[in-house]
Formats: sequence, C-alpha cells, structure tokens
Amino acid sequence: MKRAGEPAWLGIDLGTQGCRAAAVDGTGRLLGSARRELVSDRPAPGRHEQDPAMWISAVSAATYEVVSRLERHTVAGVAVCGTSGSFAMTDRAGRLLAPALMYDDARASAEFPIVAATWAACGERNAYRVQPTWALPKVLWMFRNVAGAAGGRLYHAADFIASWLAGERVATDTSHALKTGYDLVGGSWPGAEFATAGIDTAVLPAVVRPGTVVGRVAAGAAGSTGLPAGTRILAGMTDGCAAQLASGAMHPGDWNSSLGTTLTLKGVSSGLLHDRAGALYSHAHPDSGWLPGGASNSGAGVLTRTFPGADLAQMDRAAAAYAPTTVVRYPISSPGERFPFVRPDAEPFLLGTPHEDAENFAALLQGVAFVERLCLRYVEALGADVTGAVIFTGGATASDHWTQLRADVLGRPASVPRHADSAFGMAIMAAAAVGQVTEACNRMVHVEKTLEPRPERTERYLDVYRRMVDELERRGYIDAPFAAAGRS
Repeated sequence: MKRAGEPAWLGIDLGTQGCRAAAVDGTGRLLGSARRELVSDRPAPGRHEQDPAMWISAVSAATYEVVSRLERHTVAGVAVCGTSGSFAMTDRAGRLLAPALMYDDARASAEFPIVAATWAACGERNAYRVQPTWALPKVLWMFRNVAGAAGGRLYHAADFIASWLAGERVATDTSHALKTGYDLVGGSWPGAEFATAGIDTAVLPAVVRPGTVVGRVAAGAAGSTGLPAGTRILAGMTDGCAAQLASGAMHPGDWNSSLGTTLTLKGVSSGLLHDRAGALYSHAHPDSGWLPGGASNSGAGVLTRTFPGADLAQMDRAAAAYAPTTVVRYPISSPGERFPFVRPDAEPFLLGTPHEDAENFAALLQGVAFVERLCLRYVEALGADVTGAVIFTGGATASDHWTQLRADVLGRPASVPRHADSAFGMAIMAAAAVGQVTEACNRMVHVEKTLEPRPERTERYLDVYRRMVDELERRGYIDAPFAAAGRS
C-alpha cells in the first residue's frame, strides 16, 4: 500500500464537453491535471441530454490519471462542480429514470409559466427570476412526462458524482440548488410554492453550504478513481462560481471578468443586489455575503463568427495598429442581449466604416471592452461596490494586446491569475474549511501578471465608448439614467 504523503486537494469540473480533474497542494501549486471528453445527445430542437453513466466513466478516468501520478502527495479532500441547472432523476433505488437534462435544455416551455407564477414571491425575496431553461421548470416537466419521477430523487450533476463517490446520496450545495428554486434567503426549499406548482420537495436533496463535508469516498469509487477510501467529499459550487474561486475574486468589491465565447462578470457584494430588469442575479458567497453576476451575449465568439477560418492571432496583431479606432461596433453576433441590459430584440450595430478587416477586427475588440466597462457601470448603479480588484480570466487573456486594451478601457489595473479554471477552483474548495474559502483563495491563488492602464489611451477610448452608449440610449436599449451612469 502506498504510504500517505503530503496532502493534496482534488477538484473535479464536470463540464458540458469534458470532465477535468486537477490536484493542487496547500500553496496552490498545480500537481497534475487530466481531461476526458463528454458527448451530448440532442434528440429534438431545444433538447439537450447526456448519459450520467458517461459522467462516471469520465470522472473515473480523469481522476485516476491524476491520482496515479502523484508521488509525494495523497489526496485529502475532493470537491465537484457541474454546469448550473443540469440534473438527473433516479428512482428510490438509484436507477436512472431518464437521461440527464442539461443546463440549456428548453423543453419545459409549458411548465415555465406555472413555476414562474408560483415562485414569484420567493424570486422577489432572492432577487432573481426563474428562467425557461432553469432546472425548476424541467423538474415539473419530469413529473409530468417521466414515469416514477414524482416519487424519485433529483441529483444535480455535481451531486450525482459526489453521491457515486460516497456510495450513498449526499447533500447538494446552495449554488447548484439555486436554479432548482432553492430559497437562499429563507434557507430552505419553498415547500408551499412547490406544492402549488405540483412539485413534491421529497424528491429534492438536502442543501448545505459549499465547503461542507457531505461524505467520504467509498471502497467502490476508490478502486476506479485511485482516491483513498475515506477521502473527504466536500460540497462544491457551480462551474461559474468555481471559476470565480480560482480567480481569487472573493472579497467585497472584487470583480472577475471572464472573457471567452461570451463575457461573464462575477463579483462580491456584502448585501443582496436587487435588479428588477433581471440582468443580474446572485449566488450565496460560501463564507458570507453574495456573489452577483451576469453574462453578456458579447464576447470572443463574435470574432470567429465575423471572420470564420481566419488566423485570429494574426488579426489581433494587425488590429493593434488601429487601436483605438473611431469605428463603433456593438459586438453581438446575433440579435438579443442579456447583460448589461435585457433586450431580446437588441441588434448588433456599426457606426462608421472600417477601412479594412484589421480595423473591423479592432472595432470588435474594443467593442467587447466597452461592453465590459458598461457592465461594471451597471452593477455600480445597482449599488455594488466596484472598488476592489479586477481580475481577467478566460481564453481572451491569451491575447496580450486585447488584455491591455481592456485595462486601458476600464482605466484601472487588472490582474490575470496563474490558474483560473473551474477544477482548480474546486481544489481550493476541497482545501478550505467551512466559512474559510476566502482565506484559502488568499493562500492558493497567485497572480501571473498585472496590467496597468495607460491614461492617454483611456481618454481616447472613452470618447469612442461614449458614442456607443449614446447609440444604445438612442435605440432605447438603455434608459437615460443608466446611459448617464454609463458615460461617467
């Protein structure tokens, strides 16, 4: 038997396209990681399913690869994150009743108005609205359409894996439970509202704070994962919150701006922010306070849609010659925006004429940065503290030019952490004690680089940025008070 070594902490990220496992030591040094692919089934338009048996296979393989390569360390704790709103249903004996429904499955259109109406008061209390693709309306769909679901058991994707590791059903966490309708403020499942909608809370798991020990790795899972039997299993958070942990943005006033295909802004607030427009909602901070956030339809995805097949790195270099350009682009690739304003009918727009593709590309880069600045102004207008650290994560940080441009547009320093993926965030969670996640982040998250804004560039960008804000107001996408705040 392998002798116990120094403690390591394992994070598992069960994403849509793959599962990643990462092991770190107590200082945040990455000891190893591995990934396995996942595939989805889309049996009809608007439907998105996965086989939970595939989740187990992917988790087993990725975890075994990481654990088997640890030489001087022994895993002492594991935490799991999944996509927010993905879940599976089993019967009381643990047999799957149907494929898992994924976060973006939109089959519950008939059930959505029912749960939205019955849950409205709870939503007002928790400062968010149920959305059509959230888990809650799909639970009611399951009750109505899947035999045995009304008397079964619900597992969020992360719960399913944690329960498999433990060999028994374990509690979920407040983060994964949010889109299933958990009352974060009240601290319970809203039984009366659910009963009115026709949902029996008996199918739902117990709910605990992230970082709570919910079980220990059983012998069966130990054999297939390489984890020591008895290893602590800690309640995790959703993949988006896990990525925020990895960024280190856990203090009041901190904001993590993750720029990949889309732009997501997540921060920390001492008080619950109420946004009647519905662009922003909050998870509960694992220590205390709240984690407000929103996701824009703007982002790097507009680059590939506008320039399919192009060498984006080469375009990025060419665009630097035009920074800043006076050409204004609102950078969404298709109609509809959800943050920093909610307008399904919003259209991308262009003001001015690019001289060539490089200038058009430059206008898109700075347009995304303008949206980022406007998002910060929006949360500030809601009463959020935005005076803390700004931390950039996501695939766009690979571009030094774009990252510097974003700092210039914001007019404030921004940092890029060394590791910023969700599996790393769950490794931090596994290492933290309850109520001490921020302390673990302080100890384990390390800055790779810091970008200082160039004041002369900031002033030049702001002139163009204000033209974009003016046009958003002119089109009626934002109102006059927000436009005034946005221009500041």
